[in-house]
Amino acid sequence: MALAVVTGTPVRLEKIRAGRAKPGLMRQHLTSVRAAAEVCDGELIGAEPGAQELTFHPGAVRPGDYHFSVGSAGSAMLVLQTALPPLLTASGPSTVVVEGGTHNQWAPPFDFLLKSYLPLINRMGPEVTARIERHGFYPAGGGRVVVDIQPAPFLNGFDLTSTGRVLNHRLIALVGNLPTEIGDREIARGS
Repeated sequence: MALAVVTGTPVRLEKIRAGRAKPGLMRQHLTSVRAAAEVCDGELIGAEPGAQELTFHPGAVRPGDYHFSVGSAGSAMLVLQTALPPLLTASGPSTVVVEGGTHNQWAPPFDFLLKSYLPLINRMGPEVTARIERHGFYPAGGGRVVVDIQPAPFLNGFDLTSTGRVLNHRLIALVGNLPTEIGDREIARGS
């Protein structure tokens, strides 16, 4: 969806999550496609809970203040990764607030975006900062992330063909409504 917005190319998606136990759009997917449409005044056809097909006609990207709520513990980071790319070269700054799960199984956690993904985005020219206001874990969700985007007129390329040497590493365990001993055991096991 993000690439459709960036390129201005209409897309039709079929057999969405067809091989899954629960096929079709789940809350985070539905929020993501709606976010893509909102940042560009695009037209979505068929974007409903459980939908296995949809059509998307993107419009022009609009900078601004956006708020997207998954409404569950579904991944807020996946929503952010959909809304962010089109805003990187928008005609003005934007702020995106996303609510939902911030640390989910099978999705990038907030810390990955903050420490790995956004530094690479910033190397391309935009200035993107993010902060977590509330962590959101399964099954409750409730996380809240705020991202500020200062766009660039174009994106610079870069080369990531060599890894470089490891300068340091550390382990952090986040636990919500669990005894802190669980986090301590996770760290001890990972060292």
